Amino acid sequence: MTGQFGLLDWCVIAGYFLVIASAGAILSRRQTRDARDYFLGGGAVPSWLAAISVLATTQSAATFLGGPDYGFRGDFTYLSTNIGALLAAVFVARVLMPRFYREGVTTVYELLGRRFGSAAMRAAGAMFVVGRILAGGARLYLAAIAVSMIIANDVSASSVMVAATILIIASFLFTFHGGLRSIVWIDLIQFTTYSVAALAILALLASKVHAPLPQLLSGLTSTPDGNDKLRLLEFSWNLRSPFSLPAIITGVTLLYIGNFGLDQDTTQRLLACKDARAGSRGLYLSVLTTIPVVAVFIAIGTLLYVVYTRPDLMGGHTLSQAHPGSGHRDVTVFMRFILTQTPPGLRGLATAGVLATAVGTTMSALNAMSSVLVQDFYRPWRARGVPAPESHYVFAGRIGMAVTGLATLGMAILSFYWQRYTNAPLLDFVLSVMNFAYAGLLGVYFTAVFTRRGSAASVMAALGVGFLVILLLQPYVADRLGLPDTLRRLAFPWQLCLGAGASFLTCVLGRSKVREQVNPPHFQGVLNVD
Repeated sequence: MTGQFGLLDWCVIAGYFLVIASAGAILSRRQTRDARDYFLGGGAVPSWLAAISVLATTQSAATFLGGPDYGFRGDFTYLSTNIGALLAAVFVARVLMPRFYREGVTTVYELLGRRFGSAAMRAAGAMFVVGRILAGGARLYLAAIAVSMIIANDVSASSVMVAATILIIASFLFTFHGGLRSIVWIDLIQFTTYSVAALAILALLASKVHAPLPQLLSGLTSTPDGNDKLRLLEFSWNLRSPFSLPAIITGVTLLYIGNFGLDQDTTQRLLACKDARAGSRGLYLSVLTTIPVVAVFIAIGTLLYVVYTRPDLMGGHTLSQAHPGSGHRDVTVFMRFILTQTPPGLRGLATAGVLATAVGTTMSALNAMSSVLVQDFYRPWRARGVPAPESHYVFAGRIGMAVTGLATLGMAILSFYWQRYTNAPLLDFVLSVMNFAYAGLLGVYFTAVFTRRGSAASVMAALGVGFLVILLLQPYVADRLGLPDTLRRLAFPWQLCLGAGASFLTCVLGRSKVREQVNPPHFQGVLNVD
């Protein structure tokens, strides 16, 4: 497939990498003073930039490839998940964000240390790292699919492994020197790149459709198989449907609470603003900006469905479609269109867009995981001995990125087999993997915020229970255990509800030590144990 790339395509891709490398070099000229500067950008990130960075992090390759995949297979119901995102943003902005800023934390898990003790903080941080490796590896796998098709015209285990390795190395190099300050500005470049590419591809697809707009809309509203591909809301209580309205108000809202408020990868950007109000403003702006972005990518998938499968809307002739191996038809249709149907220049821009989403998401995940490893684990341990300068912790953060990068690469390779077994749409697959970390963290934080109960022991037990429930509900495990069919095919939002509920019930079994001074005197609100 690389033979189809022309000089203009390679120039566009080279220009993209040159811009990213130049931005990284310019941003790294400012000396990183300490770990807080490295991990939180010195608390000087403006709200609008934090919003773009959050959007670029949360959407990533899951939207660039998963959005068209979902639009090709289904309808627009994924867009309605922003209802859950908005509900979650209100909760995080009004309940969690003020507490984080009041305490001046670098990671969100430091808050649990003040409530339940250092053991609970480390347990929550460890759960985040494990969960982020799983979710980051799944996202990396999505991007590796695209890169694999570019370099090998194949989606085999070996080609995916090579592609994922290339992406991990690029992500590590781009964020090595400047930390979060480099990441948020590079996120802006990444966001601009893949947004422009998406709009250009959408326009190209629209130009290939022969049917006038009224006929097109009618054909999409009532497809030959009886579906409505323009459906926005699903009101059913079908427990296998991930984006029904009941699932969105419950499980999807919980998912976004975990992502916005308990996931260091995302929350790190909001904590990098000057105060809680600025961080909350960035969060709201990110949610609102997400809506048109996601709509564009789903619309791309909808038009791909038209140009490849609806001759009645294409003047009797659809585009020919060849697929690399069985089981990857829908997964690769978007990249197949980019590589075979886009003109020179746009092909390079679209490929740069894929790389932008992959590199942007991966480098932010590496930085976030490293911040937890250093601030919540290594720094407290190192502080017991000979004091170390801040430059030592900055260097430790870079080592942490290398270690977590290798683990993420391993998960990307595992995801190849995992997603093939479940045959889940890309969006469903990535979002379901995020449940592993969020189930336990949601139960623990809800205990801390809404009750006066809980202990270090119950926190650790709750994190384990949440993870275990999600593991048992995975199709492969559920099939081997012979669980009822309802549980074996339960959609990921309902899985998260069960996991978070079980975690919460476990955590509240613990009893806080009354009058234990785990919080500073100035910390107010329901998180105080007395």
